[in-house]
Amino acid sequence: MLRLQAFKFELMPDGGQARDMRRFAGSCRFVFNKALAMQQELHAADEKKLGYAGLCKALTEWKADPATAWLCDTPSQALQQTLKDLERAYTKFFSKRADFPRFKKKGRSGDSFRYPQGYKLDQANGRLFLPKLGWMRYRKSRDVLGTVKNVTVSQSGGKWFASIQTEREAEIPVHQGGAVGIDMGIVRFATLSDGAVFEPLSSFKRQEQALAKAQRAMSRKTKFGKNWKKAKAKVQRIHTKIANARRDYLHKTTTTISQNHAMVCIEDLQVRNMSASAAGTVEAPGTNVRAKSGLNKAVLDQGWFEFRRQLDYKTAWSGGHLVAVPPQNTSRTCPCCGHIAKENRQTQARFACVECGFEENADLVGAINVLRAGHARLACGDTSLIGASAQEPAEATIREQALRVAP
Repeated sequence: MLRLQAFKFELMPDGGQARDMRRFAGSCRFVFNKALAMQQELHAADEKKLGYAGLCKALTEWKADPATAWLCDTPSQALQQTLKDLERAYTKFFSKRADFPRFKKKGRSGDSFRYPQGYKLDQANGRLFLPKLGWMRYRKSRDVLGTVKNVTVSQSGGKWFASIQTEREAEIPVHQGGAVGIDMGIVRFATLSDGAVFEPLSSFKRQEQALAKAQRAMSRKTKFGKNWKKAKAKVQRIHTKIANARRDYLHKTTTTISQNHAMVCIEDLQVRNMSASAAGTVEAPGTNVRAKSGLNKAVLDQGWFEFRRQLDYKTAWSGGHLVAVPPQNTSRTCPCCGHIAKENRQTQARFACVECGFEENADLVGAINVLRAGHARLACGDTSLIGASAQEPAEATIREQALRVAP
């Protein structure tokens, strides 16, 4: 199996290198926005949009223009990779896998650039060579495995990071674990069908008061002044702390689940729809807006989408696979008699079947039903909702694995 994996490290640049990286990121952001504006102008004039070759030709013209000659100071390959990113964004939009490309803004996913070649990695001395930046030390926390394909430099929370993407051949192990269903929730982050429970971390909720205090302090400062920049840096540090805590918890949880279970069944939740605003419009205002806003905040604080994304590739790396099942009626179906009724779950935490009298925790019942739905989907040969990382085995092989781990 060909494994693509990224290794992210914090960089330790000197003052000159930090200034150059800010300039490079700004140049790439400028090129992306200028190319996107050009594509929108062509669309408004009912003309065909430019491809990657046409955008590269326009980039050459921008470099020759005295008004934007400063683009020549940035590595050409980094600017070209930015145009590739724009072309990829259009491709995802037309295939209905992403929204329409948006203009990049400084401080919001716009401070990055990528090197496809020209880099050198010296792991023995913990340093990295990047074109037009020179050698730079990084905080080596682990060894980089495989052949380096590209290096992406990004800024987050006032620090610079290098994401080194590698490629290597890895054997698919034979997983010895069984199958498990997972029910996602707010009070319980994840409940497994075998009875295991993962409590929620709620990293945003823990830092919410400190974040609100820092944001109020920043709002009282003169915008773009020195004190305002200091207050903004404090807000960014709190956001970084929240994100790092959530990411660390999700990695530990998904690693534990993927290493102990060969087949993981999870609900196919549409997090974007679940966390949509209920405010409505002026003509048709929404109801229970305040309660829905609190629910949306709690849902997004759990990181359900990232949880599923990590489970997808980690189960494939461990020799297992992830199966997503429709979430309809998973918490209303009795696992004993199969009776489906809204009255079966009169409270959020307790399940009581009105037909046979079976009682159990509602999250555990949901996990059991998710597991059964996953077995039924694979037994019927439906592989449409199997994780993208586990689509390599043939359908017959997947069905055989499902039947082997079935209880």
